[in-house]
Amino acid sequence: MTTILSQKGQIVLPSAVREQMHLEPGQDFEVFIDDEDTITLRRINRPPNHGLVDHLLACPYPLEIPPRAKDSTRSISL
Repeated sequence: MTTILSQKGQIVLPSAVREQMHLEPGQDFEVFIDDEDTITLRRINRPPNHGLVDHLLACPYPLEIPPRAKDSTRSISL
């Protein structure tokens, strides 16, 4: 399988690769240069809520977190 580097420096992963690896738009990757002819592309797996706190803190309005109700159950000792 081959692909071409665009004038913008972009490389398109063939659809067969995207399907086999279950890749979706917006996923993050790390790029490594192994030697003068080898580039490694590695998917970065992040938790589904990664960045949520930063997103919430960027809210232009004051963020109020309501107090949590106390749990009346006793903790389990293991």
